[in-house]
Amino acid sequence: MSNTVTNVVFAGLGGQGIIKSSDILAAAAFAAGLDVKKSELHGMSQRGGSVTSDVRFGSEVLSPMVPAQEADFLLVLEPTQVEINRGLLRPGGVLLSPDLIPDGALRNKKSLNVAMLGVLSVLLALQPEHWEQGLKECLAVRLHKVNEQAFALGRRQGEARFKS
Repeated sequence: MSNTVTNVVFAGLGGQGIIKSSDILAAAAFAAGLDVKKSELHGMSQRGGSVTSDVRFGSEVLSPMVPAQEADFLLVLEPTQVEINRGLLRPGGVLLSPDLIPDGALRNKKSLNVAMLGVLSVLLALQPEHWEQGLKECLAVRLHKVNEQAFALGRRQGEARFKS
């Protein structure tokens, strides 16, 4: 990775795993030896309200908040949250929406957040072992297998979409 800061904003609704997926990315970036800052906005998350989480990483990060129009990546788990959060994305930034994962492709629909991390992983210079460490650090052992499968599915989808 270069000396620049990478800005990722996660957006969705309460209960979709926004915070958990941002935790996994932060842990993976930290495992890579990068400076990591993270912030969350829960809103009415317990009632299905909007949730966002910012993750910033690089050689030196001074603030946890991603300024408007500076997100390199906007990862959205709920389609209704795309337009609400689009203004966070920088010109030329990448929107990752849940339609990148085919309906019915996941063994467990609750793993959509991790599948979307698999898509994101194609676009970041973090190594597979860093992602694996982040997943294992942030998820209960009983959830490792299903989430490793979801991550691999997302990675395949990301490679098909962004590497072709």
